[in-house]
Amino acid sequence: GICLITQIITGLLLATHYTADTTLAFSSVAHTCRNVQYGWLIRNLHANGASFFFICIYLHIGRGFYYGSYLFKETWNTGIILLLTLMATAFVGYVLPWGQMSFWGATVITNLFSALPYIGQTIVEWAWGGFS
Repeated sequence: GICLITQIITGLLLATHYTADTTLAFSSVAHTCRNVQYGWLIRNLHANGASFFFICIYLHIGRGFYYGSYLFKETWNTGIILLLTLMATAFVGYVLPWGQMSFWGATVITNLFSALPYIGQTIVEWAWGGFS
């Protein structure tokens, strides 16, 4: 809970100084780190807090494997849906603010779909408008 609260608070504080324009996005992050009081700390807490949050999630999943929680199908599937939603939210938070970086992130993540048997290539081509 503390990780999530920290992420929300630091994310909101960072969003107040962020400019979404692709020509100014990097400059606004640099401004936050250099000119905003404790901006560097807020940014580092947000970045490292996300990593720590995912480590906690993976430890929680590992505990579920160890204790055989996967045998409770409804509970396990609910957890899988929550994990996928969490990863999609993190993807949007990482990809969308960074201009050109978004194309790199989107390419890497959508090309993971190509590993799906039978339908993967079709999904990637559909997502990218006929290109893979």
